[in-house]
Amino acid sequence: MTRTDAIARARQQLHSGEFLAELDRRIAYQTESQNSERRDCLRAYLVDELAPAFAQLDFSTRLIESPSGKHPYLLAEYRESSSAPTVLMYGHGDVVEGMAGEWRDNLDPWRTTISGNRVYGRGTADNKGQHSINLSALRAVREARGGRLGFNAKFIMETGEEIGSPDLRQVCESLRDELAADLFLASDGPRLAADRPTIFLGCRGGVRIHLDVNLRDGSHHSGNWGGVLANPATILASAIATLVDGKGRLLLDQLKPPRISNQIRATLADVKIEPTVGEPALSENWGEEGLSAAERLYAWNTLEVLAMSSGNIEKPANAIPGRAQAVLQLRFVVGTRADKVVDAVRAHLQRNGFAMVEVRAAQSFAASRTDFDSPWINWTAESIRQTTGKAPAVLPNFGGSLPNDVFSDCLGLPTIWVPHSYPGCSQHAPDEHILLPVTEEALGIMAGLFWDLGEMHRPRP
Repeated sequence: MTRTDAIARARQQLHSGEFLAELDRRIAYQTESQNSERRDCLRAYLVDELAPAFAQLDFSTRLIESPSGKHPYLLAEYRESSSAPTVLMYGHGDVVEGMAGEWRDNLDPWRTTISGNRVYGRGTADNKGQHSINLSALRAVREARGGRLGFNAKFIMETGEEIGSPDLRQVCESLRDELAADLFLASDGPRLAADRPTIFLGCRGGVRIHLDVNLRDGSHHSGNWGGVLANPATILASAIATLVDGKGRLLLDQLKPPRISNQIRATLADVKIEPTVGEPALSENWGEEGLSAAERLYAWNTLEVLAMSSGNIEKPANAIPGRAQAVLQLRFVVGTRADKVVDAVRAHLQRNGFAMVEVRAAQSFAASRTDFDSPWINWTAESIRQTTGKAPAVLPNFGGSLPNDVFSDCLGLPTIWVPHSYPGCSQHAPDEHILLPVTEEALGIMAGLFWDLGEMHRPRP
């Protein structure tokens, strides 16, 4: 058998219906990690669904309890040769809430539904569909090689990614020796576009910043008190306007990243952000001046207002509210002093007359990326080009956040992400879906990558 045979076998799993049947079975597990009533589903997905799938590939598996006891992990390992390269893979079995009743045509989020070139279902894009593609590609390569892969493989599956992977670092540190590898290779998030294969090397970090203005209990008549009582909503809006302007540009230097390097600019030079049908159009004259859309999205920091509240917007009263709250989020790239952000915002607001605004941080994710000098980058890009005939987009990092730092910083591995979704997939929303053409191409891409790993015979330096 040849590389071409392995790729054809992987694609055939889609055409035969085998892949979609497996995916439908996996989507049926209601693995909502935010819902405490779904803990048994999380465990069952690992034990009853994935462990047998790995066993069919001759992987040994072990259930790892999380320190919190709520969101277990599955460790799977396949050993073939001490002289062959070892790849560590990752996926997450948990999903966001199903949002039943909010999907188009009242679709059931816990079953796959094919409509045109779309496959709907909660978890199809994030992340059951993506790790299922990788497992199917492993099976295709193993069959093409007569029952062997040609390399060593490890897989860690978690069930708490959608709530911030709270125990992942601690678990991986405790398993450092068992997770040792030459390469980390995983799939999550969207491609740059549906028709362009993509590699990203890490992710932007994120920190939520809560701003609260609490001036008094209750509300007071705007006619009797307007002009003599400070309005917390007005104060809050004015405070935010000193951090980010009306065109989305950062005003506080401590929120900005280091200068974009020439290497990153060159890498992003051929990356075009072009929304397709169903995706929002890019806003004109929005974001940092002098940067391309790709640089703003993948190489710069952004401060977004996620939510604001004051009074009752559904039934506004003719009264001055006593309180106002906002939740902001800074998405940041490697090099940003994220640990200093909240203190910098607090000091800035105090200097500008907004000492009454309380500032605190909540959810946070680290920024990380693989060094551009890693030989794995060109190796991966060339494998994808050989399979698809397309030069993949190489992004310094994913625009969103993933626990990449656990693998790049904690375990010290070069990290390569090959996503199988696309920007319009509606992940985290009703109508989540994957595209059949992207899925077929992704099955071929991963079969090609796994075949090429088996041809390496020894780890890359």
